[in-house]
Amino acid sequence: MIQGGDPTGTGKGGTSIWGKKFNDEIRESLKHNARGVLSMANSGPNTNGSQFFITYAKQPHLNGLYTIFGKVIHGFEVLDLMEKTPTGAGDRPLAEIRINRTTIHANPLAA
Repeated sequence: MIQGGDPTGTGKGGTSIWGKKFNDEIRESLKHNARGVLSMANSGPNTNGSQFFITYAKQPHLNGLYTIFGKVIHGFEVLDLMEKTPTGAGDRPLAEIRINRTTIHANPLAA
């Protein structure tokens, strides 16, 4: 998986649009069962800020722990490129990865 959304680059930064942590919104029907699932990263229950991750493969051990709020519908070739980027210490990409543009559908979980 790839994680982003930390403007400090430390893995500990970033606040939500509300200026504070917000609660999980776990839905039993949503699973980390595919490539391209988009979820909030957190440091424990109800600690969502600005960080997120995108799965490269099924990650069933994450089910019930992270709020799923979208999925990749188009652009899997970009996800492929991100996955192929060499990583170094702490599994950090050796080259900067920046998402410059996204399209948000009315229902981000629709196919």
